[in-house]
Amino acid sequence: MRHYSRLRRIAGRAIMNPKWNGQFSRFDLVAKASDGMPSVVCAGGVEIGGADFVVMAGPCAVESERQLLQTAEAVAAAGARILRGGAYKPRSSPYAFQGLGLDGLKILSKARAETGLAIVTEVMGEEDVDLVAEYADLMQVGTRSMENYALLERLGGCGRPVLLKRGMTATLEEFLQSAQVIAMNGNPQIVLCERGIRTFETATRNTLDIAAVPVLKTVSRLPVIVDPSHAAGVRTLVPVLARAAAVVGADGLIVEVHPSPDQAMSDGAQSLTFRGFSDMMDDLQPYLDLRKAVQRPSPRLVAMGGMD
Repeated sequence: MRHYSRLRRIAGRAIMNPKWNGQFSRFDLVAKASDGMPSVVCAGGVEIGGADFVVMAGPCAVESERQLLQTAEAVAAAGARILRGGAYKPRSSPYAFQGLGLDGLKILSKARAETGLAIVTEVMGEEDVDLVAEYADLMQVGTRSMENYALLERLGGCGRPVLLKRGMTATLEEFLQSAQVIAMNGNPQIVLCERGIRTFETATRNTLDIAAVPVLKTVSRLPVIVDPSHAAGVRTLVPVLARAAAVVGADGLIVEVHPSPDQAMSDGAQSLTFRGFSDMMDDLQPYLDLRKAVQRPSPRLVAMGGMD
């Protein structure tokens, strides 16, 4: 019985550390509720934080209508529920592709109409919130914008749920502080995204802080997903990190997928091919099946009076 109880925590919370309670409980609008119930965020009819493991997938940037529609059809067929794609791109280099802007948003809208996928796309500044909200089902705040408080405040009244990515040098306390700003301004519909942090390691683009998932699931009521693409920066590592996310209890993934990654205008090295994404989804299934099995007591355990 004790072994089964421990196994159930594979997809649940860690045990509360007294230090965490004092450290995070002051963020009252996003901290764990007194009844312990997690929040479920609904984006375009897709529930994030509920019973299902939700996968968001698509290209880093919307490059053309053909590219996006092909990708939308492929990821939908493989089991994705939400289409990701950047219409506005916060690139480090002024010479890099900056996105299609409004035309990209219109292409995303067309892909939603043709596939039924919900849409997540990034909003970079408070002046763009209203426009992006017309097209997006889920408003993404990128890592560079996690501490853009003018943007976070504006998202509090946008009428759309928010996907908040952790800053690449942010602590979990700083991460939840940003979530609290959005909630304080009227929007509790927030999904947290662990996307890797900057460390001394150079073999990968960032370092996936896998421990962040069970910590956040313990101290916060918000859903938590993982971005293995930005954490790795290496295509072959994405499926491995995706499995790790499933095992530690993440509520889903956001993954970069492109029809021809080597010709992608951005993030090609970390983008999966259509076949690679389909294989990843197949490989995830045994882990997701295990999660479902350990999240519910077996009939035998119920008959014996539960678990110790």
